[in-house]
Amino acid sequence: MFKRIFVIVLDSVGIGAMPDAHEYGDAGANTLVHIAEHEGGLALPVLTSMGLGLIEPIAGVPAVSRPIAAFGKMAELSIGKDTTSGHWELAGYPVFTSFPVYPQGFPPEVIERFKYYTGLDVLGNKAASGTEIMAELGEEHMHTGRPIVYTSADSVFQIAAHEEIIPLERLYELCRITREKVCIGDHAVGRIIARPFVGEPGKFSRTPNRHDYSLEPQSDTVLDMMKKAGLTVVGVGKIADIYAHRGLTQTYPTKSNQHGMELVLRLAEEHLPEGIIMTNLVDFDSIYGHRNDITGYAKALEEFDSALAGLLTKIKDDDLLLITADHGCDPTRPGTDHTREYVPLLAYSRHLAKAKQPLHLGVRSTFADVGATVADNFGLAPLAYGQSFLKDLLR
Repeated sequence: MFKRIFVIVLDSVGIGAMPDAHEYGDAGANTLVHIAEHEGGLALPVLTSMGLGLIEPIAGVPAVSRPIAAFGKMAELSIGKDTTSGHWELAGYPVFTSFPVYPQGFPPEVIERFKYYTGLDVLGNKAASGTEIMAELGEEHMHTGRPIVYTSADSVFQIAAHEEIIPLERLYELCRITREKVCIGDHAVGRIIARPFVGEPGKFSRTPNRHDYSLEPQSDTVLDMMKKAGLTVVGVGKIADIYAHRGLTQTYPTKSNQHGMELVLRLAEEHLPEGIIMTNLVDFDSIYGHRNDITGYAKALEEFDSALAGLLTKIKDDDLLLITADHGCDPTRPGTDHTREYVPLLAYSRHLAKAKQPLHLGVRSTFADVGATVADNFGLAPLAYGQSFLKDLLR
């Protein structure tokens, strides 16, 4: 059994279209493979040594004969391709009802409810890229004081505001009001997102003070179960937001992927009690995937690989490291939506690194296998979904 389990979620790093991807308009998507092809190969020596190239042929990532980690990929059982559904499923709670989306903007009753409870009129109310709508409406927002309300292909209600016009605490208050009184019932979107920015017309830029307000899972996730059992549950990055601040004993917000990995490295060096350290690295999705920045995405992957080298030196004999994702976001495709993809699964421990034979974990039928494995390791009750692969890792 492992004393600590580190789970790193590479937000949007998919590895090939699922069989039902055509139903989502995503036939042929493959985030990792297409980025590698576009860039003429990826330099990922640590992930290569762990067996990433054995999951799927990736330019620049050879299939090694003696990987130091177990490898495989996982299919999403949930309906959708969203951050919330992907993470909830990783924790053992698949989502079988689609969160509402608003490609034409929010209906009048939602906006009127927002106005009533906040006392504010809005700008925008359409599906748009955050950087584009900030450039389009930022100046008017500064003149009128009206918040910019918009959505995307995801199930989100986003509120953008200049930090000098609507201070952060007021912006966060608007989001809490929206979560509790506006986006409810049939309009209960997956996340309300605060999108603060600074600067002047023509030179606006987002700040790292984003904050997400998620729906709560309707039953316990493995994180809830662990906390109730007195185990340590640490969330790094937007993990606390995604799980509505439930099931956590410690939480560390991050400003970037680099900051996230620095925190994980620090936590690995500490003598934490038994438990899980779950991390989301959001830059892959928010900065590169949604903006179709293929080269930036490739560079971010290579930077993560470099940081991973340092983390492996801190992994102890009784630690387990799981690396996976929550969905895809293929930046080589038209549009900026998430893509319905398998996600990679890499499992590293010092024991596995010494194994004489590669351990192929196969194609898992649900992301919930991660949660099931965590529950199995800590002697918790079996989850309703997912099959543990703990015994395979301990052979």
